[in-house]
Amino acid sequence: MLAKNWKRIGMLILIIACVFNIMSKLVNKLSLNKEMLYSAEYMYEQENKETQEQK
Repeated sequence: MLAKNWKRIGMLILIIACVFNIMSKLVNKLSLNKEMLYSAEYMYEQENKETQEQK
């Protein structure tokens, strides 16, 4: 039976793995507001580093 249905079993395992991957990404996703704040802080720090290096 395993020899006949190996493609279906493989496809089922692949689908389950993809669903778990998507669900984990949705659960651990940062909100857009936090993402924008972190990006702004990073850019501000980079600008400060560049201005200090130029001095």
